[in-house]
Amino acid sequence: MGDRRFLEHLPSAPGFWRSPVRGTRFTAVLGIVLLVGLTLMFVTGLLSYAAYNPDLSPANDKTPDKGLLGFYLFAWPTDPHWLYRLTQGLHVTVGIALVPVLLAKLWSVIPKLYVLPPARSVGRALERVSLLLLVGGALFQFITGLLNIQLEYIFPGSFYRLHFYGAWVFFAAVITHVGLRLPKAVRVLRERGITKDDEKDDDEKDDELASPAPDAPTISRRGALAVVGAGSLLLLATSAGRSFDGPLRRTALLTPHGGGDPASGPNGFQINKTAAAVGISSADLGDDWRLTVTGPAGTVRLSRAQLLAMAQHSAALPIACVEGWSTSDQWWRGVRLKDLAALAGYPEDRPPGVLVESFQRRGAFRVGALRDNQVRDPRSLLALAVNGEDLSPDHGYPARIIVPAAPGVLNTKWVERLGFGEVS
Repeated sequence: MGDRRFLEHLPSAPGFWRSPVRGTRFTAVLGIVLLVGLTLMFVTGLLSYAAYNPDLSPANDKTPDKGLLGFYLFAWPTDPHWLYRLTQGLHVTVGIALVPVLLAKLWSVIPKLYVLPPARSVGRALERVSLLLLVGGALFQFITGLLNIQLEYIFPGSFYRLHFYGAWVFFAAVITHVGLRLPKAVRVLRERGITKDDEKDDDEKDDELASPAPDAPTISRRGALAVVGAGSLLLLATSAGRSFDGPLRRTALLTPHGGGDPASGPNGFQINKTAAAVGISSADLGDDWRLTVTGPAGTVRLSRAQLLAMAQHSAALPIACVEGWSTSDQWWRGVRLKDLAALAGYPEDRPPGVLVESFQRRGAFRVGALRDNQVRDPRSLLALAVNGEDLSPDHGYPARIIVPAAPGVLNTKWVERLGFGEVS
């Protein structure tokens, strides 16, 4: 008798989970929302990885052992110039907004994690394994992603590697789980309605997620879904503004790049890393700085005054980063990359890719590679000024790269060398 009472208080006991909100209908609604949102996140995540041009150079490739997982990679375009701002903004914003939905979904299926025996058939075994991978993968992807947004790089390895491989494992679990559960979820929603509340019907006796002895309800299923939706809208309102200037940015209270511009003036827009953070001192920014340009014509070393004496061009381009934040279009001015390629000995209409090196002392992407189509675009500049004023040290003085539609880390700051033709 004592053993039986003890077993009744274990999570594996049918009567342990008493919430009247749990049920197949409630879980199915959350599952459909997650399916749409996670698919969008997976696609935009793959696009983000392609934007880094990882097959172009080891400098850009943070997952060199990806093998067949890089099957879809393509040359990242420069049009429209806001492309990466859109795709990565969607990736991060949708991910943040889905957090309440994910937590509610995990809460709704917790009883299934404790069902004994764990597998009564092959189908049940596959479903159980997919569920475990789904739960573990979702927590891993969302936690690492949220930490990255907050600039808390406390991962046991490279964020790019962890998030990339984690995404493939997680989405494989999603596909498996959806294949096993979607037919039933659709049937339940079609036959019983989406948010039917607490009254019992004959079909509910077979509801594997509903409690056999539920407590008295304090909220309906419709009300619970409304709470989840309100949580998502709150997160959306307090994070999405980091991709916009003006009043909307001040509502992005949950992100490091919310709350308005970090300073006033032409250089008063968002950055991820300061000059001091990467080991650059005022002595590095003096008149002794030279840009080294290499190519078939040999090596050319240019001072900032010599660069300013060259033909100057302007382009209105944003900065967009992997953390999902971006600026509006800033007005950059400097020397076109294709003009520097011509100086290095290449035809102006057929410039090659370029390896860009920064003189920053530490930090990721000290070296980055750009494709020939990026160099060829007339808006791709070695920028010397922004919004009518010389670059500030934190924005890359004495010179930085700015390229349309490129991730922020490939808009290298504090440039000291351009190696044209040094990438595949």
